[in-house]
Parts: sequence; structure tokens; C-alpha cells
Amino acid sequence: MKLKILLPAEVMLEEEVTKVVAEAENGSFCLLPHHTDFTATLAPGIFSFTTASGHEALLAMDTGALVKQGEMVFVSTRNAIRAEDLDRLKQVVETQYQVLDEREKMARSASARL
Repeated sequence: MKLKILLPAEVMLEEEVTKVVAEAENGSFCLLPHHTDFTATLAPGIFSFTTASGHEALLAMDTGALVKQGEMVFVSTRNAIRAEDLDRLKQVVETQYQVLDEREKMARSASARL
């Protein structure tokens, strides 16, 4: 299968994969190469995939949509962060949230001054 992850301003990832595991609003699911065509609304959570070389990769993903059509798996999401293991993923997500909190504080402060 070919996995393509789309963010609002860029294509984050385009890679050959043998397995995709994602979290939908009604639970997690797994897609394999000969799985029937499929669509799902993704819930925030862990998204994983296995590359053609057998390496497992992890993403922390915001809400989004997944469409599997033939050999293509398209994922559209507002934000996704990739890491090699859960510990590193947790660190990166926490850092990102701290940056977002600081930006939000600055935006509120600027709004209050206006």
C-alpha cells in the first residue's frame, strides 16, 4: 500500500507500507494491503504504520479523515508529529503543547491590548 499523509500546507509523508493502525471515533482499526476500500473519521491519538522494510513508525495525530482506495491510503489531518518510539513521541507532543500554550498566551495578550 502507499500511505500519503496530508497536512493543511504540505504532504507530510508518502511511503510504501504493509500495515496501518489508526484510531477512529468508534475504536481502533488495522488496514492491510488487500483490505476492502474504507473510510473513517480519525480521533486524536496514536497512528502507526509498518514500512515495506518492516520498520514500525508512530505518529501523534489530531482529528482527521482516512480513505483507503485500492492500494492508496490517504490521511488528511490538521497536525501530526512523528517519532520513533512512544517515549520520544510523548516528549515531542509535550514540547509542542508548551509552544502552542505560549503562542495562545501571546495572542490573548495582544487581543487584550487592542
